[in-house]
Amino acid sequence: MQEFFPGISKIKYEGTDSKNPLSFKHYNPNQKVLGKKMKDHLRYAVCYWHSFKGLGADPFGPGTIIREYNNSSCPMEVAEMTMHAAFEFFTKLGVEYWCFHDRDIAPEADTLAETNARLDTIVKLAKKLQDDNGMKLLWGTTNAFSHRRFMAGASTNPSPAVFAYAASQVKKAMEITKELGGEGYVFWGGREGYETLLNTDMKREFDHLGQFLNMAIDYKKKIKFTGQFYIEPKPKEPTKHQYDFDAGNCYSFLQKYGLANDFKLNIEANHATLAGHTFEHELEFCVANGILGSVDANRGDLLLGWDTDQFPTDIYDTTKAMYTILKDGGFTTGGLNFDAKIRRQSVDPVDLFHAHIGAMDAFARGLKNAAKMLKEKRLAKFVKQRYSGWDNGLGASIEAGKEDFTSLEAHTLKHGEPKVESGRQEMLENILNEYI
Repeated sequence: MQEFFPGISKIKYEGTDSKNPLSFKHYNPNQKVLGKKMKDHLRYAVCYWHSFKGLGADPFGPGTIIREYNNSSCPMEVAEMTMHAAFEFFTKLGVEYWCFHDRDIAPEADTLAETNARLDTIVKLAKKLQDDNGMKLLWGTTNAFSHRRFMAGASTNPSPAVFAYAASQVKKAMEITKELGGEGYVFWGGREGYETLLNTDMKREFDHLGQFLNMAIDYKKKIKFTGQFYIEPKPKEPTKHQYDFDAGNCYSFLQKYGLANDFKLNIEANHATLAGHTFEHELEFCVANGILGSVDANRGDLLLGWDTDQFPTDIYDTTKAMYTILKDGGFTTGGLNFDAKIRRQSVDPVDLFHAHIGAMDAFARGLKNAAKMLKEKRLAKFVKQRYSGWDNGLGASIEAGKEDFTSLEAHTLKHGEPKVESGRQEMLENILNEYI
């Protein structure tokens, strides 16, 4: 079989003194951190779409990247070569997981039946390559946003026929995810939203989205798929206003439509910043509500207002993210998948390795920093002390539901003005810097 990344051998851990750009400086997969191997904490997955189908296009120009596996006039031949290239990359990089959209791995044909047949062919190849290389599927999903038919949404489309098509596509995507042993399935409503309220029945669209997801739960049970369902929040771009705006918005929606017991959230760093939040905020919200599932590990450019999907390199972000994830007990079915793309000027195959190596090292450093923070408990002790008034006396009585406005007024009249205490923000930021 043709080698698509010639001259590149398996990436190894060489430690912080190494100057080899094709080596890990911090990610040592079998190193124990808090009693668990680093690879099991981080559960890295390569995303098929940006890594192998993204060719450097942006809103202002077509792709700049030329790949050998994309060099054929036959779309199925391209799909097969791309799959071989992807698994060559996975094994050389040393990850155990991958994830995909249905239309990434197999090109769409003229009819749904023909498209599904193409998927079956490619999934058979993917299954063999998984088995041959010891790879696992973190999660699958469907692209119900790129095709012209989905220009007004998929499950929220004004047309029942488009709703039906989207359901058919998700049905097949769930089936192939199960066939490949996928540990989860993601719903990202790329165009589930609106451009203008002048032509939108928002209530009806919300109801249809809720109905669609309940149908998915029913079918999941029917085919005995045991993977975790995820919703991925995103506020805007391509749609002006998307219904899965942020973690809080998604959680409210899940509760309203009886979905909260079946879904967790797949949080993306870049989507958090587009929503006006930090990555850490979205993770903390999920932990507080028991809905953290998986993570799209990337970053945005704060000087640009769109989804740049850059590889994560900010150690502050990775440290704070892993601190939150570790406090929640770590990943179970989810993990860190790199929903990120190399830059338009990074046209060589080796650049794909540099990008993933840097991201994996960044989160490995974050993991080690967060583990030390968790073990030493300096931040946790401060937070516990700050809220200690709720552990006994008046605070405990309020939390137990034993107080009302009248009793609280009596307490305030008796004890007078509350004592004001410093939040010590600057000190805590300095402590965080010690770990970085």
